[in-house]
Amino acid sequence: MNKVENQVFDEERALYGSRGIEVISCRFDGPADGESALKESRDIRVKDSFFNLRYPFWHDEDLLIEDSTLTELCRAALWYSKNIRIKGSKLHGIKALRECSDVTISGSDIISPEFGWSVNDILIEDSSVESEYFMMRSNGLKFRDVQLKGKYSFQYIKDAEFLSCEFDTKDAFWHAENVLVKDCMVKGEYLAWYSKNVTFENCTIKGTQPLCYCSGLKLINCRMEDTDLSFEKSEVEADITTGIDSVKNPKSGVIRARSLGELIMDDPEAKGKVEIIRD
Repeated sequence: MNKVENQVFDEERALYGSRGIEVISCRFDGPADGESALKESRDIRVKDSFFNLRYPFWHDEDLLIEDSTLTELCRAALWYSKNIRIKGSKLHGIKALRECSDVTISGSDIISPEFGWSVNDILIEDSSVESEYFMMRSNGLKFRDVQLKGKYSFQYIKDAEFLSCEFDTKDAFWHAENVLVKDCMVKGEYLAWYSKNVTFENCTIKGTQPLCYCSGLKLINCRMEDTDLSFEKSEVEADITTGIDSVKNPKSGVIRARSLGELIMDDPEAKGKVEIIRD
């Protein structure tokens, strides 16, 4: 591969259409304020580089980014690209990843509103995230050891697996479909409303009014804390190892818990049951 090393680029499309290059210890920054530095490129290896300009990686294939920084001014960094590997990097610009496929991110720090929209097949592991509307309308997600703080995360996603993660995020998993959340801490308000075939296993769930208007919902060996007005209009099978503050009008199924503060059944269509399990 040809090497591009220790250089500074600020012009428009500085390395446009590159093939088979290593970009090492370079800076994409400067007064010309040019965008689209590596657009339409193939087989690119980027290491220890700094990106402070817009749209550097659009319509790319076979891209590796290691130990690099994409600043808050590096807007919409990766769009319409495929076969992407990102390691040990900072992704700090808004809308950093969109309409991409076959993506792996590891050991990285993401601070990016509207990150990951309409992405197919993405693995994120050992990473931290701050984002709003994170991963909306994406499919084929696998997360391991990810810490997330945000709002409106994982809405309209399909076919996803989350293992050993910590999520502090409001309105997560709305309209999500075919999702497994296992060994996770999930904190927030209005969790997983309108979802379909979502399973929580060995999880701790915290926050008001969770898991309403769901179909095919399962909770296996889960803890619930500060969870009032739970399961409204949901089809649910739940085994809870703690108490629940309150349950309201579950549509169908059985909720098993150690205790229940209040059961509200004021809808004639609500046929779900609550069973209190004693030691």
